Amino acid sequence: MSGETVATVVRAVRQYLHYMQQLGVEELPLHVSMEAAAWSSRSQIALQQLEDSVRDCTRCALHRGRTQVVFGAGDPAADLVFIGEAPGEAEDRQGEPFVGPSGQLLTRIIEAMGLRREQVYILNIVKCRPLKNRDPNPDELAACRPILQAQLDCLQPRVICTLGKFASQALLQTGESISRLRGRFHTLGEIPVMPTYHPAYLLRNPHEKRVVWQDMQAIQKVLNLR
Repeated sequence: MSGETVATVVRAVRQYLHYMQQLGVEELPLHVSMEAAAWSSRSQIALQQLEDSVRDCTRCALHRGRTQVVFGAGDPAADLVFIGEAPGEAEDRQGEPFVGPSGQLLTRIIEAMGLRREQVYILNIVKCRPLKNRDPNPDELAACRPILQAQLDCLQPRVICTLGKFASQALLQTGESISRLRGRFHTLGEIPVMPTYHPAYLLRNPHEKRVVWQDMQAIQKVLNLR
């Protein structure tokens, strides 16, 4: 199945469900649930095919130092996608994003929003660990950009939350500081994007957790989680 077909199916079902929600419909008939299940399955298949296609990626020099590609993890039908910068040492070893101390804090933030980690999707701007956890270079960003775009085409989330300066600037193609970017929605196509501080930053600056929670509350409102 082509990425274009999957994106069309995902978009149509998601728009229908959102329209029904706006009408106040709380229970959907079985055939709608089956459509949603089919949409989720197709999205999952498309993501798996994409992951398989980039497993041995050599588009940039980062492949020389990685243990494995860290593609992403979570629910392919998630309304909310979190995007970080790049895998760290623990992520490179385990093959899953945000599994270290920063990931543990992110999990607690997700749970405070009334969700489980399994109900969102988490990925990074680049899929391979830069040595010594340095910022990715422009050529590395450019090499991973088509993969990131294909992931988002499959996922079609209702909201994206970017974590930290680098992910926010890279996704939104801006040089604006994270302190100016956070606290308000931006857009990627038609998708609202809320930049916020990275969990690693919060571990060093716990007093900033309050403003991050304000950002999460804004996302909750869009997703009707409050």
